[in-house]
Amino acid sequence: MTDRHSHNPRGKSGGKRRAGGRNAVLSRKPLYAALDLGTNSCRMLIAEPDGAHFNIVDAFSKSVRLGLDLERTGALSNAGINRTLQALHVCSRKLRKLGVTNSRLIATEACRRAKNGEQFMSRIRNETGLNLEVINTAEEARLAVVSCSPLLEQVAEHVLVVDIGGGSTELVWVDLTEVAPVDKIKAMINLRPGDIAAAKLPGARVVDWISVPLGVATLMQRFSDVQEDGAKFALMACHFEEALEAFTPYHDLVDPAILSKLQVIGTSGTVTTLGAMHLGLRRYDRNKVDGLRMRAQDVNVVIERFLELGPEGRRREPGIGNDRADLIMSGSAILQTLLRIWPTESVRVADRGLREGMLFSMMNADGVLENRFENDG
Repeated sequence: MTDRHSHNPRGKSGGKRRAGGRNAVLSRKPLYAALDLGTNSCRMLIAEPDGAHFNIVDAFSKSVRLGLDLERTGALSNAGINRTLQALHVCSRKLRKLGVTNSRLIATEACRRAKNGEQFMSRIRNETGLNLEVINTAEEARLAVVSCSPLLEQVAEHVLVVDIGGGSTELVWVDLTEVAPVDKIKAMINLRPGDIAAAKLPGARVVDWISVPLGVATLMQRFSDVQEDGAKFALMACHFEEALEAFTPYHDLVDPAILSKLQVIGTSGTVTTLGAMHLGLRRYDRNKVDGLRMRAQDVNVVIERFLELGPEGRRREPGIGNDRADLIMSGSAILQTLLRIWPTESVRVADRGLREGMLFSMMNADGVLENRFENDG
C-alpha cells in the first residue's frame, strides 16, 4: 500500500540508526525485521528492542512501481514484477547476512487486487526464499494505528489515523473519551489482530474504519485522461469523498464539540512531503518532519503552491521530483478532502507506517519492550 519516504530513523519512534553488519550479528538483543511491499515501493526495517522503543539496525527502500497500470489492466506488469523481485533479492540477502529470525513480511493493495497476485507470491517464494503474507484491509488499518500511537496527544479524545497509500487509503477513527490520558498510547499500541474488525480496543472504542481502494497511484490513474491540472485535482477530491459514504464518522462525527478534541495523524509520503515543503527543506530530514504539527491552513497553502507550480514546475521542485510530481497531487486531494470534512486546527505528520506497526506488534507480543509509553514530541 505504502507511499512514503525512505527511512532515516531517529529517537524514540523509529529508533536510532546504528551500524549493521558484523556488529549486528554479534548483538545480544534479538533482531526483528518488517517488510512492506506496497503498490509503489518495497521497504524493510531491521531493528532491535531498546526500552519501550527500538533501534534501527538496517533499512531498505526501493521504488518498484509494482501497481503501475493495475487500475487499467487488473494485473501486475512483467516490468513491475521484475523490479520487485530485484528489490526482494536485496532484502533476502540482508536478512540472511544479519541472521534475522523474527520477521514479518507483508504485501498489500496491489497484490490483493491483482488477478495474478497469488501467482506472484509463489514466484517470490521460489526465487527469493521469502514468504510474503498478503494482509487484509483490517490488518493494514490496525498496523497504521499501532505505528502512529507514539504521536498521540493526551488531550485528544478522538483520533483519526489516515494512511494514504499507493493503492488504497486507510482511515481509522478511535474514541478515547473513556481512557485515562496516561493510558491512551498504551491502549493504541496494544491493539490486537481482529480488534479493528470487531470494533474493540482495550479501554477505547474503534468507532469505524474503512479501506478506500483509492491511493495516490490508483486515484491518479483513474483521471489520467484529464489534462487540466486544477480540474483533475477537483475531480480527484470529489471522487475520493464519494467513497467515504460508508464511513460512519462521515455522517455522525462532524459536531464542532467533537472536532475540537479530534487529533488527525497522517502517515504517507504525501503528508511528509507537505511537511517538508512547509518547512522549506531543500533536502528531506526525518528528524524535522516526523511528529511535526502542521496547521490545516498551512496544508492548504502548500497545496495551492503545488497547483501554481503545475506539472512541469513540480517535476523541477527538489522536494518533489519527477517520480512524485503527479502522485503528490492525488495524495494532496485526499488529505485536503479529509481536512475539509473534519476541520481541525492541525494534522500531526508521521514518517512511519506499516513496518513500524509490525515491529511494535512483534516486540510487544514477545514481551521485549518495556511497559512504558511516552508521546514522541
